[in-house]
Amino acid sequence: MKLMKYKDYIGSIEYSEEDKMFFGEIQGIDSIVGYGGETISELEEMFRESVDEFVGDK
Repeated sequence: MKLMKYKDYIGSIEYSEEDKMFFGEIQGIDSIVGYGGETISELEEMFRESVDEFVGDK
């Protein structure tokens, strides 16, 4: 599994051949926070937005 990092949070990178989409979840937290995108750039953007929303909810 590939990983990316933003603001001390780790996100997974996976690919669904069936859906032709990249997707992942923020790792190491008690909640399930997922994100997805059609390209790696879109996935990275959605990951950053998901982290920002999660941090804002704390």
